[in-house]
Amino acid sequence: MTAGSEQTLERAAEVPAYRCHDVRVVRVARLSPSFLRITFGGEDLAGFADHGFDQRIKVILPLPDGGLTPLGDDADWYRRWRALPDELRNPIRTYTARAVRPHLRELDVDFVLHGESGPASRWATRAAPGDRVLVVGPNAAHPGPTGGQEWAQPAGATHLLLAGDETAVPAITSIVESLSGAVPATALLEVPEAADELPLDLPPGVRVVWLPREGARHGDLLVPAVHEVLRTLVPPVAAPTGPAGPATGGLEDVDVDAEILWEVPESSPGEGLYAWLAGEAAVVKLLRRHLVQEAGIDRSSVAFMGYWRLGRSENN
Repeated sequence: MTAGSEQTLERAAEVPAYRCHDVRVVRVARLSPSFLRITFGGEDLAGFADHGFDQRIKVILPLPDGGLTPLGDDADWYRRWRALPDELRNPIRTYTARAVRPHLRELDVDFVLHGESGPASRWATRAAPGDRVLVVGPNAAHPGPTGGQEWAQPAGATHLLLAGDETAVPAITSIVESLSGAVPATALLEVPEAADELPLDLPPGVRVVWLPREGARHGDLLVPAVHEVLRTLVPPVAAPTGPAGPATGGLEDVDVDAEILWEVPESSPGEGLYAWLAGEAAVVKLLRRHLVQEAGIDRSSVAFMGYWRLGRSENN
């Protein structure tokens, strides 16, 4: 190891990959019945790294009295948050950086509204210019990769399939708008109602299909839509005979009520279909099983993320 590389590693250790950014609401725009875009602003955003795609962030919301407990701007923010007494521990929720404009010190975050059932939806519904929050996001001063992204398109993929419910809409729409269009892509988005279809700036070769539930259960439209796309893209796979049954590709069962359903391949064969699934965990689990076990897609060509579980709140 050279002296220069040692110094780079030392700097990376000293400068956190993620840090708290102190921001305030600048604008609030209702995109549809279920989606609200909040634009945050503040000088802190000059140091917010813009990596695009499905960049994950944490939004730290005010306490009922409007207070925000200081957490510092280093890598220990989460440890400090965990150590706080309940009455001082601000709610935290995970979101996607829908758009970043560091030169304007602005960050767009799209919120899914579901009434008063959660602290984030409750706060977003009432948000107004001037309201203050903390956003934990990638630090532009960090000399190495910051992480927080799961989109990793293989170089040799011949078709891209993205599928998810409304909680995955900000991530998937950000991804498809960032694609080059060199590889055909299909995105399937299940949303609460038809009016939730959002205008997108898509490159050629990228198709987005909106699937409004209109009162149906989660997955009732998304699952058959994924099956239909696979029928056109993937040749049928014959199940092997014998006691072993269908090939699983090492696919173990996951209890989505007790475990996190989240796997992103570190590497992919790089040929054929690459699939990216996110949303309600039980639906994602069902789609994952169909792609790998029934359609015979290599497990390393499927990324799947259970963003949430029906009937359960997010834990941090």
